[in-house]
Amino acid sequence: MHLQRQLYKDRNSARIERNGVVAASWRRARFVGAPRRSVTRSTCTLLPRSLIRTQAASVSTIGSTPRPRLSGLEPSHETDVVVIGSGIGGLSCAALLAKYGVKVTVVESHSIPGGAAHTWSRSGYHFESGPSLYSNINGRGKEANPLAHVLQALDEPLECVQYNTWNVIVPEGEFLTQIGNDNFEAVLSKIRGPDAPKAIAEWRRLQGVMRPLAKAAALMPPVAFRYDPGVLVSAIVRYLPALATGGTNAMKLTGPFSKILDGAVTDPFIINWMNLLSFLLSGLPANGTIAAEVAFMFNEWYRPDCQLDFPLGGSQAMVQALIRGLEKFGGRLLLNSHVEQITLDSSGKATGVRLCGGGFIKARKAVVSNASVWDTVKLLPNQHSAVQAAVARFGKEAQHTPACPSFMHLHVGFDATGLPDDLELHHIIVNDWSKGVDAEQNVVLVSIPSVKDPSMAPPGKHCLHAYLPATEPYHLWQGLDCRRCGAGMQAL
Repeated sequence: MHLQRQLYKDRNSARIERNGVVAASWRRARFVGAPRRSVTRSTCTLLPRSLIRTQAASVSTIGSTPRPRLSGLEPSHETDVVVIGSGIGGLSCAALLAKYGVKVTVVESHSIPGGAAHTWSRSGYHFESGPSLYSNINGRGKEANPLAHVLQALDEPLECVQYNTWNVIVPEGEFLTQIGNDNFEAVLSKIRGPDAPKAIAEWRRLQGVMRPLAKAAALMPPVAFRYDPGVLVSAIVRYLPALATGGTNAMKLTGPFSKILDGAVTDPFIINWMNLLSFLLSGLPANGTIAAEVAFMFNEWYRPDCQLDFPLGGSQAMVQALIRGLEKFGGRLLLNSHVEQITLDSSGKATGVRLCGGGFIKARKAVVSNASVWDTVKLLPNQHSAVQAAVARFGKEAQHTPACPSFMHLHVGFDATGLPDDLELHHIIVNDWSKGVDAEQNVVLVSIPSVKDPSMAPPGKHCLHAYLPATEPYHLWQGLDCRRCGAGMQAL
């Protein structure tokens, strides 16, 4: 067994290793940004080349996926755009810029690319720190996953395994659910007992309400949205006829999903289930999840013959596909390259980034930050009176952006002897509906990716990723010195 505990406080990670095969990590949700308590280092520690090579060897090389190249210390240079952070968003932005002829450099503090989707391997086990459930990632057309649109533009397809079931454990019992048009009715028949006919009728009514909303949500692909006048070309002009057909349904998508749910359903299990799905989509129950997000999910999950996708190689396969797209169009990725400051001219325009160690990358056109709003504002200088107002406005936005709670991650490699051959990839556990799906430590998600891709674990073994989705109290970990792995860590 290989034991590893991780405490993530910023884009860099501090790791402690022990004998065994269990890895646990505390990490703030990257869906809305790093924690307000996140630490941006004011001093820089440069990794020696020998350590860089050691870390490179820990990156998984599943199948034909190339090993990420560690750039180490790079000389200063000039480019059109600098992208801070190699998460999925940062790499997608950079790769598309490169495709359309923009010279771009991505700078990443970590020795491994991918941000919240980065991976690592130990003793033949492939551990993923981020996403595990993917829908329509090889889809086509407006209804495809936004990442599918990016990969298609880059001509970097992913090899995926398809499936359509996962295991659910709730207070009412345990059942295997299946995405699809009518499969949930069988679940209601099992779970709701004598109330099943009424529940099924309400579920059908909810499907009827959601059907036009789901159609409206798929009228325009998310990648068409932008925040400059170019939206007139990318979205409004191109999709105006389709948008016009959405009518009032399109307007309903901007409100919370709870308004739609409350008007269609009274069955407590269906309400709890939809709150759970909303929470898994956005980190918030139905009253905090925009209706468009749930409608898009309905369009994908509750139609005949729909499937989920698992990319062979896991999330690292997606990261590597984006890196290949970036580099084949002339873009650069610099790892172990921590940004110390975003430089601004006297008018407040970003002109480049200063790296730890004294390097400087000049950006002729723009600097894009894939870091959280809180970490980004710490990188902005406030030396020129002309830019102080702009920096202050950005800082105010950071203060008013709510941070979601913490994630607790547990990574385990284990023996598969005696386990069924049809072991499910995903398992969802809800301990108590009455507490709410966003209550502390109430919902647990488990993913066993080696079920679909055996190369992610040694022969006869499995790797497991279990986590509490934005429900782990930070105060349990605050101030804990995980380097000593003492009584406090043992208790956790």
